[in-house]
Order: sequence, then structure tokens, then C-alpha cells
Amino acid sequence: MDILIAFIVFICSVILCLIINQPLYFALAVGLICFYITGKHRGYGTKELFKMIYTGGKKSFVVIKILLLIGCLTALWRASGTIEFFVYYGIKFITPHLFIIIAFALTMVLSYLLGTSFGVVGTAGVMMMILARSGGVNPIICAGAVISGAYFGERCSAASSAALLTAAVAEVDIKNFLTIMLKTSVIPTALTLCVYAFLSYQNPIGVVSGEITYALKSGFNLSWYIILPAVILIVLPWFKIKIFYAITASAVTAFILSVLFQGQTFIEVLKTCLLGYTPSIISLSSILSGGGMVSMFAVILIVFLSSAYTGIFENTGMIDPVQKKCNALSNKIGLFGSQIITSVLASGVFCNQTIGIIMSVQMLKGSYSEKGASKEELAADAGCSSITIAGLIPWSIAATVPLAMLGVGAKALLYSVFLYAVPLTYLLTKRIWFKHL
Repeated sequence: MDILIAFIVFICSVILCLIINQPLYFALAVGLICFYITGKHRGYGTKELFKMIYTGGKKSFVVIKILLLIGCLTALWRASGTIEFFVYYGIKFITPHLFIIIAFALTMVLSYLLGTSFGVVGTAGVMMMILARSGGVNPIICAGAVISGAYFGERCSAASSAALLTAAVAEVDIKNFLTIMLKTSVIPTALTLCVYAFLSYQNPIGVVSGEITYALKSGFNLSWYIILPAVILIVLPWFKIKIFYAITASAVTAFILSVLFQGQTFIEVLKTCLLGYTPSIISLSSILSGGGMVSMFAVILIVFLSSAYTGIFENTGMIDPVQKKCNALSNKIGLFGSQIITSVLASGVFCNQTIGIIMSVQMLKGSYSEKGASKEELAADAGCSSITIAGLIPWSIAATVPLAMLGVGAKALLYSVFLYAVPLTYLLTKRIWFKHL
């Protein structure tokens, strides 16, 4: 009964934060206090409980370190012109009957490089929506294509916080995890491209405004060497360079390019690393501003607090009854089927992708172990469910933020083909990758 009361208070806190538009980490802090009190009620000492919290939170340190670096990277790629390069030449490739498919392809490439769906939606996505509305393309379909492309990188990018978190909580090597994510993306990406090719033909764009491309060209040096930070981030991990060092090398290169070729001072770029980037061209300010270490503050708190829960849950046995029910569910519908249901419930109740990932892995970890499934299979199942499913739940932050940025309603999620193509195709092809279903 005590754990039920704690969960009810926690869920009410989540709902309240959503209603009054407050950061979700406040609700997570309330939840942690509730679970701490529950632990005290069950006879655990203060020192013992704090050790559990630290043990759980410590698991997030490796992710937090990279998140801070990613905050710098997203700002520096804006300052160096790397993002602008891809957007500028992506728009240049637009032809009337290829607009929707290019909207998907451009955001897919950028999300793979940058690793953040929100960052891609807020830059290239917003630009594509401006073009769609001015050119007579259905904005709902365009938004669906943008969201699909943005979530490609959530699963497959070395700079993705969702991918890093999934690998960390499942305790697998990040490079192995990313390899699996890329392989399991081939079929859903091909299907998504086919759907958007058809929708592109049905929704040709009229006139492509040149205002954005002119602003990009006049405001930034867009020479070929500006893409070096992206090339470094893609290439180094495949030469067995650790992800942290690959991101660091990319960030340093972007820092140098910002000073040498984009006319910024050393001090200005340092401020950009910490506080984020703001372009000097006013017309691009609302689109390209962002990034920086401070932009990761809320995410870091959510990751740490969510990880702290696992320390209490694992050492007190609070959620053992729930895990037993998950185990019974997996016996009936299989491991991945139970992963999907758990992901939907966790992301739907807590309205957050990060919590959805951590909770679904935590709830089902014992089931995978009992059935002899590897940690890689657990990570793969979570990567093919929790990461994209959160983006399909209309009230989840993973969906509401991109929809708000693009100025469309939840109907756009129906056209976010990649998000539901991933779990559906993986469900049908999982035997290729793993022996368990």
C-alpha cells in the first residue's frame, strides 16, 4: 500500500507540472522524496537510502558528462555554420515533387549528426515548415516527415542522449548498440521513404522562397570545410575512438571554425559553449538560437533523478510485484511485446521519454535475464520501442514540444511514419537479430 501511495503522489505531481507548465524534474524530486519515505517506512536507514540513491544516480554520470558536451556541440555547430551548411544545400535540392521526402531526408541526416530531435525540429524543421506553408504543401504532412527524420537520430546518433541513456541503463557498449540501431533502421527507413515519395508526389510545393537561403548565405561562410565537425563525429567512432573523444574532437573543430571563418571572437565562442548560440541576423534568430551547456540542465536533472530511482527500487524490492507482473506478461506475449506495452504505459503515465526508457528497462530486466536473453537484446528492444513510442503519445513531452515548434496539432503524428514503422518492422524481423521473441 505504501508504494501505491508513493506512486499516486508522484503521478499527481507529474500531472500538476504539466498543467501549470513547470519542468518535470520538480515532479521527479517529489517522487524521489516519496520513495525515500517509503523506504524509511519499510525499515531502511537514512544513510542506507542515500547510498542507494547515490548508487542509482552514479549510473547516469557517464551520460551526464556526454550531455554537457553535447550541449556545447549543438551550440558550436550553429556558430560554426555546420548546421546552416546542411540546411542551405538541403533546400537547394528541393524540387516540386520531392519536397516531403527531402524534408524527411534532411532532418534525418541532421539528426544523425546532431543527435537531438528537438534541436533539429527547431532549426531545419521550422525552416521546412515555413517553405511548406508558403508553397502550398499540407503542413501536417510536412510536420510528420520532419518529426520522423528528427527521431532517426534519437536512435542511431553517437550524440543522442536517448541512445546513450538506453545503452547505459541496459549496461551495453554504446557502439554495439548504435550498430544494432542502424541495422534495425534499414527496413523502416526504406518504408518511410516510399510513403513520403508517394506523399511528395501528391503534395508538390509551389514556389520556394529564397529569403531563408539568402539569409543563410549572407550570414555564414558555407564553404565545404565547414562540415568538418560533422565528418569527424561520423568517422571517428568507426575507428574505435570512444564516443566522448569523438564528440570532443568535433566540438573543438567547430570552435576553431567559428573563430577563423565565422568572424567570432574567442570569448564569444566560449560564451556560446555555456549559454548557447544567437545569430546576428535577426530573421534567423528564432530559428537558429539555442544549444549550450545550460540547455542541458533540465535533461541532466531528469536523467539523474530517474537513475536515482533505480537505486532505491533495486535495493528495496519496492517494484518486485510490478516486475513479477511484467514477467508474467512476457511469458504470454513475448519479451518485445511486453517491452512495447511497458514503454507505452511508462511514457504515457510519466509523459517523458527519459523516464519511459529507464522504467521499461528496469521493469523488464529480470524477465530478460530469466529467459536467457542478452543485455544487447534488452537494449535493442528498448531502442526499437521506448525511444520512438514516446514521440507518438500526444501528451508526452517528446511529442508536444516538436508539435508546438512546428505549429501543428497531434494529427501530424499520423504522418510520422518512421516512429511506428520501427517497432512494427522490428516485431516482424526480430528473429533475424535475436533468438527470443
